[in-house]
Amino acid sequence: MSSGPGAASAPAPDPHDSPPTSDTRPCDDARPVRKSSMFSSLKVRNYRLFFMGQVVSNIGTWMQRIAQDWLVLSLTGSSAAVGITTALQFLPMLLFGLYGGVLVDRLRKRPTLLVTQSAMALTALALAVAVLTGHVQVWHVYVAAFAVGLATVVDNPARQSFVSELVGPGQLQNAVSLNSANFQSARLVGPAVAGILITGVGTGYAFLFNGLSFIAPLTGLLLMRARELHVVERAPRGKGQLREGVRYVTGRPELIWPIVLVGFVGTFAFNFPVYLSAFADDVFHAGAGAYSMFNTLMAVGSVAGALLAARRGTARLRLLIAAAMAFGTLEILAATIPTLWMFALLMVPLGLFGMTVNVTTNTSIQMSTDPAMRGRVMALYMMVFLGGSPVGAPIVGWITDTYGARVGLASGGAVAAVAAAVIGLILARVGNLRLSVGWHRGHPRVRFVPREQQEALAPAA
Repeated sequence: MSSGPGAASAPAPDPHDSPPTSDTRPCDDARPVRKSSMFSSLKVRNYRLFFMGQVVSNIGTWMQRIAQDWLVLSLTGSSAAVGITTALQFLPMLLFGLYGGVLVDRLRKRPTLLVTQSAMALTALALAVAVLTGHVQVWHVYVAAFAVGLATVVDNPARQSFVSELVGPGQLQNAVSLNSANFQSARLVGPAVAGILITGVGTGYAFLFNGLSFIAPLTGLLLMRARELHVVERAPRGKGQLREGVRYVTGRPELIWPIVLVGFVGTFAFNFPVYLSAFADDVFHAGAGAYSMFNTLMAVGSVAGALLAARRGTARLRLLIAAAMAFGTLEILAATIPTLWMFALLMVPLGLFGMTVNVTTNTSIQMSTDPAMRGRVMALYMMVFLGGSPVGAPIVGWITDTYGARVGLASGGAVAAVAAAVIGLILARVGNLRLSVGWHRGHPRVRFVPREQQEALAPAA
């Protein structure tokens, strides 16, 4: 683990995952300072304001996501065009994500978020005007998606790292998990409301609601008490800070390999705007209502996964590997499902395992990172996780258009499962672990154990 100013927030190693063989322990568990109740971080007033503001804003965000995808599909009739829209929204993160992290480490987080949230509100309102006046064209949506992407270059790492300033290291695991539950809970409301608005009055009102929803987080930020923030010393302006951040991550296996894994998963397996819109329209011929239902059911599983993470109190890398393999396998299974209702029900476990991958990676990275480096590290994580979409979305969109939605979804799941298996083996090798197969209380058990432990337990020749 890291040393220096952030040592107090670094997790303690788990002796069952890997022995302390070197300065880096890639298979250590990322643990908070103390185990807390499921909603303990909500006792903090500043975090409670942040959380409540995000509840409203996240509903608007999900409404706009559904409306944006359906608007592009309606204007073009092409899954590839939906993929292009997704790519444009995440392209700025791929191009400028690391620079955004450098800025976040230099700037105060709360004023920065006031600017970025306002910019995204204005973009949503501009798109609403274009749709409601009947002048919208697909390039308008492309421009709006790219503009939102530019704002998120700074907004994402700022929000991620601001959580630690709101609650401190002792509540970080819980707060990160509740943030994910918050975001995914909005999928229970946002897609359903978006489906009603799209079929009833059109997509423009979904964009309007999203623009107005930013009033809630902006108000919450303004009402926070600055004296109660756990402020981290900002990085001074200087040369080489970008390279320093990259070296910091690449020199720590417990950071670089989880980021590589979520890069594969985010690029190829998380392209649900492409997959689910194609299944709703081309495979089941069920329209926007089915697309909203798929997203809502996936949100049920995602909320369950986030709340389980909040209660679990740990962020194990072995859990990350297992969840990523399960997620990819379920996507392959979903691609073969013949009926709409069976496919829809499978969205629940898909959401659960997908959220487990997301929360476990996010928390383990934050808990293993020095606070002064957190903006750059989280920017790299978000750049890889979200910035992979400009590469993956057009590819999976082309596969979906050419070979069908089932082949596209199965391909994404296969990439995730294989990547998880390979990186799991790499982490085990770096951590000096070996696969152990045996019995525990009458049941088979497969796990990784330190090589020294297995050799000590092995019978003499």
